Amino acid sequence: MRLPVMSGVATGAVALSLHPLFAGGTWFWASFGAVLAVTAVGVLTGRSTLPYWVAPPAQLLALWVYLTAVFTGGEAWGRVVPTTDSAVALALLAADGFDDIQRFAVPVPPAPGIILLTCGGVGLIAVLVDFFAARVRRAALAGLPLLALFVVPASFLGDPLSWPVVVVAALGFLGLLAADGRERVGRWGRPVLVRRAPSFVAPRPADTSGLRLSGKRVGFAAVALAILLPSLLPTLEPDPLFGFGVGNGKGGTGGTISFPNPVASLRRQLTLPAEATVLTYRSSDNTPRYLRLYSLDVFDGEQWTMTKPVGRAEDRTSDKPLPPAPGLGARVPADQVTTRIAVSEDVLDLKFLPLPYPPSRVRIEGDWRPDRDTLMVFSHTDTAGGLSYEVVSAEPKPTPALLKAAGSAPEAIGERYLKLPGDLPSEIRQLAEAVTESGATPYEKAVQLQDFFTTDGGFTYTLQTQGHGGSALSDFLFRSRAGYCEQFAASMAVLARVLGIPARVAIGYTGGISASGQWEVRTRDSHAWPELYFEGVGWLRFEPTPSGPTGQASASRPSYTFPEVVTDADDEPSTSPSTGTTGADPSSGPSQAPRNPMLDRDFGGAPLAVDEGVPVAAKIAIGVALALLVLLVPALLRWETRLRRQRAYSRTAVRAETPAAPDATGVVAVRSVAGEPAAAAAWAELDDALCDYGMARQPSESPRALAVRLAREYGFDAEARASMEKIAWAVERMLFARSPGETGPLREDVRRVRRALAATVSRGRRVRAVLLPPSTLLRMRAAGARLLDGFERLGSIRLRLPARRDA
Repeated sequence: MRLPVMSGVATGAVALSLHPLFAGGTWFWASFGAVLAVTAVGVLTGRSTLPYWVAPPAQLLALWVYLTAVFTGGEAWGRVVPTTDSAVALALLAADGFDDIQRFAVPVPPAPGIILLTCGGVGLIAVLVDFFAARVRRAALAGLPLLALFVVPASFLGDPLSWPVVVVAALGFLGLLAADGRERVGRWGRPVLVRRAPSFVAPRPADTSGLRLSGKRVGFAAVALAILLPSLLPTLEPDPLFGFGVGNGKGGTGGTISFPNPVASLRRQLTLPAEATVLTYRSSDNTPRYLRLYSLDVFDGEQWTMTKPVGRAEDRTSDKPLPPAPGLGARVPADQVTTRIAVSEDVLDLKFLPLPYPPSRVRIEGDWRPDRDTLMVFSHTDTAGGLSYEVVSAEPKPTPALLKAAGSAPEAIGERYLKLPGDLPSEIRQLAEAVTESGATPYEKAVQLQDFFTTDGGFTYTLQTQGHGGSALSDFLFRSRAGYCEQFAASMAVLARVLGIPARVAIGYTGGISASGQWEVRTRDSHAWPELYFEGVGWLRFEPTPSGPTGQASASRPSYTFPEVVTDADDEPSTSPSTGTTGADPSSGPSQAPRNPMLDRDFGGAPLAVDEGVPVAAKIAIGVALALLVLLVPALLRWETRLRRQRAYSRTAVRAETPAAPDATGVVAVRSVAGEPAAAAAWAELDDALCDYGMARQPSESPRALAVRLAREYGFDAEARASMEKIAWAVERMLFARSPGETGPLREDVRRVRRALAATVSRGRRVRAVLLPPSTLLRMRAAGARLLDGFERLGSIRLRLPARRDA
């Protein structure tokens, strides 16, 4: 049964696209078993006389038995037959899988629940594909469930799928269509009853090889164009920035809001292959600043999540200023800054506004509401993509002395922002105390934690690490000490809570790069940082992630975390960078130009490390160069073939005669030791030259006859005629002579004949022979046909069962 087998092959080929979603290969082998079980039942039911509708229930039953045996065999009868207990255990494991999907970012660990859901989903897809293709004979409709399976990784990943995966998936579906078409074409024609004498010769089926080959060529060409053309065109912007499904599902409708998993969003943004512009902004002080999207306040031992924000109707941004920032006192100096932000139209489904903290007023169209506890501004109905809005923020400028004198946090703040899981490893608590043992105040301990991550602890910045759970936290702090901003922010927030400092994790963007007074924030500026609470000042940003060339380039250390220095005669302490709005260094004097703490290397910045991306003109040039390289492939292959043949016919070779005993017919065999490669290579090169210049050679034409005809028809001179005769003589001696003797170098003879042939054709024909040689194109076409024929033979595999014998 060709169609059931090819249905399973197509499902398995498309299922390979899921591999970027998982860590390890456990999911593949489990899913392979599910597809194999469904395909086996499809083959068996297809060979019987049962109605077609029996196959899907039988396949579902087989899938259930397989999942029971693999995942809950201990609860099954004989470890195979499902029971009530095994069914309940299977359902509970599936529920755990749904919970794990919401918790983990891709690539997800091989948790049993996730593997169960994957196997069940792939098995159901296999059942649907077999039903459409093999039962109701609608192979084209089988592409719908395959497409649904193919869309899953595209929904979770920011990077596009690799082209080999796309090719394998497309070939699997084309194989299914080819198998269906072969059976349909084989049944063409209307039966005609003709009385004939009995014959023992089986009727010959209709020859459909030409039709099948044409269909395969069309399908192969379509796949090739679909893969190659997009790769040759310069890309514009990547896919929607927050439009993927990891972590969705905590919200609903009617007054609540659904939001993506911020950690998964951050990971996706940082690993995008191209840098898309997320937003641009201008500020009244022309200073870059962090823009916060989410505030994560819950740590469950495995990851940081945020409490669902609450937006009251009376707090709409269009009605009045935002609620006051929690904990910010009136005696703290603050700078009032106005920032005008424009979000890119390519940002879809973003229901939170990127804002500097703490915002005091937001002027924007639509129904946007702040969460009073975190000052996150979001909307139930509107999205931020394409919007422009104005933010007024009162940014506190505390001094280290003021932070050292901060009092204890209120009970409500401590109850929410000091929670830690009871099973937090004791080594983490010991590490927090050891790192900050010299700190006398919470502020000093916070600065020591920041220094531990940025300078003292030997941490390195890399995007190649994954995870944020309890085990991942211990591995990051005690073993690898390598990660990206999420690990740094999450770890510092945990250690701060261990020390009794209220902490949370913010996710948003760093300040970006400046272009003519306008700041541009890109996907690679996505960032996570901890916010720590100090009574009287409120929530303050800290920066544990390394910056500069070896870290996140646009990250910067807050000015209030620098060591104190003495700047006047009264020994009043201040921080080394300026606390003013211009970021000027007071020690440099009034004549010095203002220094930007976001970009200044002394303040933790590194403008040289910011990747500006590839200009559009360079992308177009690269695309054109790649297209030209692809077009030159035939010419390069023809050039390589000529060089290889020249090495063969450029040296003298002798075909030696080796006597041997007569065979049964009395003919003495002669074995060729040397000599044949030279003549054969020269003849092959001459044959390709005739093809490239559009000159025909009759298959029955002997070498000598060809030499005579070419010399007469194209008017060869004496040298060209002699060279042609020499090549023909060498070939005939190679083919027919018992002892060909010595063959001299034929390189000059081949070159002389090629020049004589080229002189008889037009310039356009000569250019085509160099750039698009027909001889090479014919070989490429033949190789493609052989590849398709091999694929056809794979689809023609049949399972033959032994015929039953009646007793």
